[in-house]
Amino acid sequence: MRNEKLILALGSCINHCNYCADACLDEDDISIMKNCIRSSKVCAEVCSSLAQILATSYTNVQGLIDYCKQVCIACADECSNHEHQHCQQCAKACRECAVACDEFSSS
Repeated sequence: MRNEKLILALGSCINHCNYCADACLDEDDISIMKNCIRSSKVCAEVCSSLAQILATSYTNVQGLIDYCKQVCIACADECSNHEHQHCQQCAKACRECAVACDEFSSS
């Protein structure tokens, strides 16, 4: 299945983003985590929407793939600003998802 690799990367990104957003709520200074929480929540939602659509035979998805890649990169950049392990793992999953979006688009 052509979509399988991207769907797996999206799933990983969704899980890491949701975990990161929740873990940020437990940090001592939550005010500095606001952008991280928002970025992670939006990224998880966009990735979830794309994964759901890719699971169908609908083919007009390139615009959403491009947007998903953009959101993943922005989330990775934001999470990279924080030293927390959950943020660093989220950034890694987001970057891997962005690469998977590129690979899907070029195949």
